[in-house]
Amino acid sequence: MNPAPTWSFLGPSGTFCEMALRQVAPDDVALDPCQDVPTALDRVRERAAEAAVVPIENSVEGGVNATLDNLVASAPLVIAAEMAVPITFVLAGRSGTALGDVRAISTHPHAWAQCRGWVHHRLPGVSYVAGTSTSAPARALARADNAAALEYQAVLCNPLAARQYDLDVLAGAVADNPDAVTRFVKVARPRRAGEPTGADKTTLLVQLPHNRSGALLDMLEQFSARGVNLTRIESRPVGDSLGRYRFSIDIEGHVRDERVQAALIGLHRTCPVVRFLGSYPRLDARPVVIPAGTSDKDFMVARSWVADVLDGRTL
Repeated sequence: MNPAPTWSFLGPSGTFCEMALRQVAPDDVALDPCQDVPTALDRVRERAAEAAVVPIENSVEGGVNATLDNLVASAPLVIAAEMAVPITFVLAGRSGTALGDVRAISTHPHAWAQCRGWVHHRLPGVSYVAGTSTSAPARALARADNAAALEYQAVLCNPLAARQYDLDVLAGAVADNPDAVTRFVKVARPRRAGEPTGADKTTLLVQLPHNRSGALLDMLEQFSARGVNLTRIESRPVGDSLGRYRFSIDIEGHVRDERVQAALIGLHRTCPVVRFLGSYPRLDARPVVIPAGTSDKDFMVARSWVADVLDGRTL
């Protein structure tokens, strides 16, 4: 009997990340909660886990840099699926804690960014202590033998974590934007590309030539000339000096689509670094609209015409 597959994720138990994992993981999966995103991804690289689920984008704060940077920092990994989780925060503390007792709050930086307006207006002067996830500070607060020794008296977490760690909810619905959503991705080791569904997304990392006029325009034209729509583009510093950037990009389509392959070929010719980070079904299952002249059939007919020209059959 084969052992259950192991999936790593940004832990501990009770994170939004675990909620996302539950959307796509098999029922018998063994969970491996990790202290941070790099550790969760390294578990997959080390073959200690079959897959990892990590956050990649928040509708309020944008891309999750720990994920975007790590995906290209070491041995290759690819995105195999995406899922979304609506984000709801509560302010929680140990039993007996009152709002007036709170002098510092801990949570993940992205969670703090989504709640700092509420904190500023309701608890002015309260300081922030960064946490590795939304539930790690909650667990630490609940398990501390001497809570007075901690740097904080309350946490911002999801209601599940508050219940799981037996914390009192001091205030609910504390997010500045009640419609916030975080996108998570399932990440695995590279394998043969699957078949397109017609409602797919592809993620890339592209580094521009250094200090070349029009380099960004040249990169974007590789997509526009083939009718490939971008759904996300974010710049990230290369890290070796000021003024050098690479771009994390989501496009509509699958690597098996002719127009996507043509765009990748164009990028590879004109950019010093191109990393393919996976083609996977869109979470909204919305079919990709293919502009006229860019379908697989259009590319195949054009390629056949060129072959005829080379053989002298067509002028």
